[in-house]
Amino acid sequence: MQQNLIFTNDVEEAIERIKTCLAPNMTVYIADINTARFAFGKERLIVIPDGDENKTLETVKHVWDEMERMGVTRRSLAINLGGGMVCDLGGFAAATFKRGMRFINVPTTLLGVVDAAVGGKTGFNYNGLKNEIGAFAPASDVVISTCFFDTLPLQEMKSGFAEVLKHAMLSDRDEFLRLLNHDFHAPIDHNDLLERLRRSVQVKVDIVARDPNEQGERKALNLGHTVGHAFESLAMKRGKPVPHGYAVAWGLVTEAVLSHLLLKFPSEDVHYLGNFVRDNYRDFPFTCDDYDELLELMHHDKKSRNGEITCTLLAAIGDYRIDQTVTPDDITATLDILRDILGV
Repeated sequence: MQQNLIFTNDVEEAIERIKTCLAPNMTVYIADINTARFAFGKERLIVIPDGDENKTLETVKHVWDEMERMGVTRRSLAINLGGGMVCDLGGFAAATFKRGMRFINVPTTLLGVVDAAVGGKTGFNYNGLKNEIGAFAPASDVVISTCFFDTLPLQEMKSGFAEVLKHAMLSDRDEFLRLLNHDFHAPIDHNDLLERLRRSVQVKVDIVARDPNEQGERKALNLGHTVGHAFESLAMKRGKPVPHGYAVAWGLVTEAVLSHLLLKFPSEDVHYLGNFVRDNYRDFPFTCDDYDELLELMHHDKKSRNGEITCTLLAAIGDYRIDQTVTPDDITATLDILRDILGV
């Protein structure tokens, strides 16, 4: 799986270079209602509603219908311009239209950069489950920039930062500790952030290169997600969605506690992580009355084997263990600890 990653804050110039190289017969932008204003070449623009609640088959069908109406062919190029939802859904629509057309990702959110845009996973939510339908289909190019971040709401920056933190937990304790000192209210240093994103994305790129179809090591990137996706799916099911990165942040703490209980992950790192998440992601909407439903969602997670709950856990920062089976009692006890840590 080869993806050309371009780190730049001159996005329009990068897109023009890509178009010159690929020489498509037509270019179409896929954007949501917030990112459509950034599109370069609005004469062919497909606008979709924003929000994870709209990451549905109905929205995919809308994209296919618009492509058909515009006369898009397999020689055309789709440019997904938006956050993780646009990259995931637009990538799936392009990968399946005419049995597959070329597409590039231009993520406009921090979460989109470090999560959806790179790695080749595409898809949409189905029957209340996150990314239940999808395909491995890499964008030919990914243009990574921080120029869109100045207007991002604080909640969006925090959401993406959880995935940056996850990559540090998989790779580098010094970076992990440095990130825990991040001040979300400080002005963005675009050059520093672009370099930090280069390092964070490289963690994912290296793992995906060794296991592109998630048969083994790539499951490490699910750290925080078995539990996090359950939080996210339950909130979405109730019509009160939570940001993906918030669910991941809560999942990271939960799975760090599990790692301490089962693999002796250092308690001091659980403490550092828990304090950071408590201070920045405290709006936890679940109680002990929700445990049974959360456990049911974990049993139906795509990573589940024979109905067992499996997680990626850590013996230490950078020492990850995939396919770790955990019991419902383990999860329940850990959720109690999570709620204590968050003070809810």
